[in-house]
Amino acid sequence: MQHRIGLIEDDPIIGEALSERLEFEGFACDWYRDGKSARRGLGQRRYSVVVSDINLPDISGEQLFLDLLGKGKRLPPFIFITGYGAIDQAVRLLKLGAHDYVTKPFNVGDLISKIRSLCEHLQPAANTETQLGISTSMRQIEGLLPRLAASRSAVLISGESGAGKEQVARALHRAGDPDGKTPFIAVNSGAIPENLIESELFGHEKGAFTGADRERRGVFEQADGGTLFLDEIGEMPPSMQVKLLRAIQDRAVVRVGGALPHKVNIRLVCATHHDLKVMVEKGGFREDLYYRIHVIHLHVPPLRERQEDILWLASRFLDERASRGDVRRSLTADAERALTRYLWPGNVRELHHCLERASVMSLVPALNAENLFGSSGDCVLESDVQRQPLSNHLQECERAYIRRALTECDGRIADTAALLGISRKNLWEKMRKLEMAEG
Repeated sequence: MQHRIGLIEDDPIIGEALSERLEFEGFACDWYRDGKSARRGLGQRRYSVVVSDINLPDISGEQLFLDLLGKGKRLPPFIFITGYGAIDQAVRLLKLGAHDYVTKPFNVGDLISKIRSLCEHLQPAANTETQLGISTSMRQIEGLLPRLAASRSAVLISGESGAGKEQVARALHRAGDPDGKTPFIAVNSGAIPENLIESELFGHEKGAFTGADRERRGVFEQADGGTLFLDEIGEMPPSMQVKLLRAIQDRAVVRVGGALPHKVNIRLVCATHHDLKVMVEKGGFREDLYYRIHVIHLHVPPLRERQEDILWLASRFLDERASRGDVRRSLTADAERALTRYLWPGNVRELHHCLERASVMSLVPALNAENLFGSSGDCVLESDVQRQPLSNHLQECERAYIRRALTECDGRIADTAALLGISRKNLWEKMRKLEMAEG
């Protein structure tokens, strides 16, 4: 595991030398030049060790440390850099919980040895794969998962397209099976042709229909002992809703062309971007099925309502690409501002695609706002909201997002729908509603 070091140092010569040496020694390093950016960074990333100068241009290292302690956060080990005349201050910080200090001029090799020793004796870092975010709303959801995992009750996850509903479902599955011994099967209910959905869900016997040259287990049987995630349950055809209800009630399925029921033991998790209660009132969704899947309800807020997660998610995405052999990318200050000001109509999925596109196209490691959004004015910012009604603004965001997806897929509707995580029918409906050309 690569340990990440937070370096807080305003001196450009010391900062550059230390950050380069840390990276040469195999550490990942984020260099902050003032207390304000350090406070923001420490709130968004997890560090194995923080090395901080006591004298900073906007706030002292001591005050920054005290502020962080006052928030009740669990802090990584702090090593302070101080001048000889401030040793008393450094000792005071040790009494408050800082780990160590070095005095200028210091031996860089000795500092690296201290850092390496601390990293070797750390408890294993929390698995960031299990984290959903650092915002209050996502931490609350994360805190509920162990209790929900123990209950095995049906869970309905709601939220806008791309908000991270499947990630919540996967986290719930991991909470109930941390060793990964049981299956997690995910199915997009709106992406399966209506004439194949029964076979996809329940399986079929050999010879059940033309082309059924062997028996096949459906996703209910594939998920036996684990979790079945039915995404976009609101897209389920009415003709299948009654059959789905029977399977959930009986905990058994009958394959197409078969007669014998096959018992299944699953945790059922459903997700939707629709308001199912409204659909029930309008007759588009069965009321009895709604109450079967709506035992526990989790709502995933859109990314624009949890801005704290934006840079945290961006950092994770860039780290994942670097771990797969891509150039290690960073974000400039203007890129961070642009990311946090943008309203993300496509939510986490759009953020991921934005960063992936910028990483592929950029010739330099540091991504700026133009790398992310281009210079065509495609970026709809928070400040623009005041210029038009909210409904018009959201429609413009959605229209721009779909247009970019269509461009990426060379206008192919099926590929665009798959990229957006919706059905082709849903995509056509959105395009008609948004008055987008269909040719």
